[in-house]
Amino acid sequence: MSHDHSLKPETMPSEPEKATLEGKNKFLGLWFFLGGETVLFASLFGTYLALRNSTAGGPSGEEIFGLELVFIMTMLLLTSSLTSVYAMYHMKNNNYKKMQLWLGITGLLGLGFLSLEIYEFVHYITDYEFTFRSSAFGSAFYTLVGFHGGHVLFGLCWLLTLMIRNAKRGLNLYNAPKFYVFSLYWHFIDVVWVFIFTVVYLMGKVG
Repeated sequence: MSHDHSLKPETMPSEPEKATLEGKNKFLGLWFFLGGETVLFASLFGTYLALRNSTAGGPSGEEIFGLELVFIMTMLLLTSSLTSVYAMYHMKNNNYKKMQLWLGITGLLGLGFLSLEIYEFVHYITDYEFTFRSSAFGSAFYTLVGFHGGHVLFGLCWLLTLMIRNAKRGLNLYNAPKFYVFSLYWHFIDVVWVFIFTVVYLMGKVG
């Protein structure tokens, strides 16, 4: 069964991601998925807040957190959210090449964020012996921040798969919803990171 749904540029609807029933269902399904993810992250945040002072004599957040590195990570991820907006803008204007370009930049920024997060974890483990098993605080920290990092990794794999599979297909009513729901997912993990930056790092530094 073919899923081409190709249209000429002049006949492409202004919102190709919602022009078909399949596209609308993808959009609705993503919101249900993100609702469940929101509840899950809320539980992890609640657990972290309850355990953040349970250091068992080990290092606290105030001792180990470096806001300079975390600020750079935050800027990378927030900028990647902006570049994904540019990508969707070009999608709505049926400029496939520019959409792919901005999605590629989004992926590179996300990869930069993930690389710095891995560096951060290695730094904590090697320099402070702060591990998942160090204390309840350590377990809560690595679970929350690592779980978010896992979502970033999933998003990067999702983006790479979309770009490779559709590299020669161009934009059509079948793949437009796929790119759009990815962008919504990426905005979601960016918003979650803003909460992590505030609740984990800023609150950890000020005590």
